[in-house]
Amino acid sequence: MSRDQDRYFEDRAGTNNARYHVVPHDDEWAVKREGEDKPVCTTNSQDEAIDEAKKRAKETETMVYIHNNRGQIEEQLDFGKES
Repeated sequence: MSRDQDRYFEDRAGTNNARYHVVPHDDEWAVKREGEDKPVCTTNSQDEAIDEAKKRAKETETMVYIHNNRGQIEEQLDFGKES
């Protein structure tokens, strides 16, 4: 990761602008906030993790990034404020 990317995530970490990522985690799925190492939660299924990430993103009007089992982003959902 570049220095600019590191700075971007540091600036967002711990704020309502931090986006949620659904990622593989050991033999489970995790919901993580940008800039934080510890998962917000872990589940047995990707669908459960997606539901939890959506709920949290709607509350904070941010985005969800859904990763596949190889860790690559497959989809992004935007729950930001509408203009």
